[in-house]
Order: sequence, then structure tokens, then C-alpha cells
Amino acid sequence: MTEFLNNLFFIFQRISWLSVFDILLVTLIFFGLLYSLRDTQAMALLRGMILLVVVIILLTSLVELPAFSWFAQNSLPALLLSIPVIFAPEIRRTLERLGRAGTVWPITIKSADVALEQTIHAVVSAAARLSARQHGALIILQRLDNLEEYIRTGVQMNARITPEILLQIFYPNTPLHDGGVIIVGPQVAAAACVMPLSASGILNRSPDRQMGLRHRAALGTSEASDAIAVVVSEETGAISIAHAGRMLRRLDPDRLENILIAFFRPHGETHKPNIFERFLPGLFTKKEDK
Repeated sequence: MTEFLNNLFFIFQRISWLSVFDILLVTLIFFGLLYSLRDTQAMALLRGMILLVVVIILLTSLVELPAFSWFAQNSLPALLLSIPVIFAPEIRRTLERLGRAGTVWPITIKSADVALEQTIHAVVSAAARLSARQHGALIILQRLDNLEEYIRTGVQMNARITPEILLQIFYPNTPLHDGGVIIVGPQVAAAACVMPLSASGILNRSPDRQMGLRHRAALGTSEASDAIAVVVSEETGAISIAHAGRMLRRLDPDRLENILIAFFRPHGETHKPNIFERFLPGLFTKKEDK
């Protein structure tokens, strides 16, 4: 016990402010990595890899197994090289967030009040009427991140947004009703767009699991960008909204309008997220999975 206390005291004597900063920096990196992987399939893979490494270390250190130790030591470099391949989508998403991040400190940008009001009103009005008719819909509103790669997968429209054009697009069995509509500013940029599906398990853990591809595409789009996705369920007519990998469900038109106004702030100034908000969006947004 005395030797242990002496060793502990020796370690504390060698700690400096630079050492504390070094430890905090490494801790922040691991926290950001684990936080960005939460609720994804990669988290299960990461747990499996950690468990495998722990078992290998225990076997090679506690039991004399020369052949297994040789195999473990020679396969470790291959395991390290396989990590970028296994976690390629998560690494790509994290680097994209860093590349899309704004300034280190928050700044504000002026909004075109009238255009945004018309856009929000058209989306809310169309969502309410689609909900009443139980016509499924997926409406993506672009914010700071460019969605050009998804726009190219659909039918180019560049039409001024109105409730009627959204109702016509999502009328059942029409050529454009499948896929998502992407809205850029006051215009419908494209329809029938192919959006990325979510890799998280949020929808699988929901009380009612009847949500289909539209909801998964809404979550996937919100995970890959800062866009706002509005979904109307074809089965129940329920209105949902997805942002930053989280979904708010069973919204009425008034609440949907208030949420969109809060995101876009058409009256006054719109807050442009800083690099910390963009890299760890869940820390700065209210989460609600209902």
C-alpha cells in the first residue's frame, strides 16, 4: 500500500498544466468520436472490435499460447488497416461536417423575410392538406449545406413553391410522388430525389414501428446535412420533422410552422451555427423521439 501511494504521489508530482491539457484534448477527441457514432451500426461494430481486442490481450498475457500470440501479433496491423474501411461512412460524414462548418464563433446572416414566410406557409399548408388526405410526402428544406448531389438524382423543376404544386407532386401514382422534394429558397429545385437512408436505430426503437422509407430517408438526410425534412405518413397522415438525426413526430400544422420559423428565423436574423454546433449538433439542439 505504501509503495502504491508513493507511486501515485510520484505521478501527481510530474503532472503539469500542459499534461492536463493533453489529457483533456485526447478525451475530447474520443468523446466526439463516440458521440458521432451514437445510435449507428458503427457503434455495434466498435463494441465488437473492443471486445475482440480485450479477449486477445487477456489470452496472450494470462495463458502461454505461442502460436496464438504469433497469430495475434501478425494480424494486428491488418486489423488497424481495416478500421478505415469498416468505418468509412462515419469518417466521411465527420470530415464533411468539419468541411461544412462555419466560423469558430457564431455569426448572423440576414434573411429574405418575405420569401421565407411564403416558403414556410406553402410547406405547412401543403403538409396539412396532405395529412388530411393521408398522402405520403417527403419535403426537404435546404439550409446552409448544399444538396446539389441529391438534386441531380431527381427531376429538375426550379418552380416557385406553392401548396398546389406540392399537392400535385405527391398525389398518389403520379410520376413524381416517389422520392423527396428539395426546396432551395423560394423554389422547388427538384422532385423524385433519391435521399440517403438512415443507419441509426432510432426508428427501430420507436413504440410504433410502421414508419417506412420516407421516415428513414428524412432521418438519413438530417444525418448527412443540416437540412430540415418534413414527412407526412401515408398510413396515418401524421406529420413529422427531422433534423440533426432526431425526429419530432405527431405535429399539428401550428407546431410545424413554429418549428420551421425557429429554424429559419424569417423575422430578424438567422443564426449561423459555429464549428462546435456543426460537429456535435446533438449538444446544441433539443432532442425528442416520440
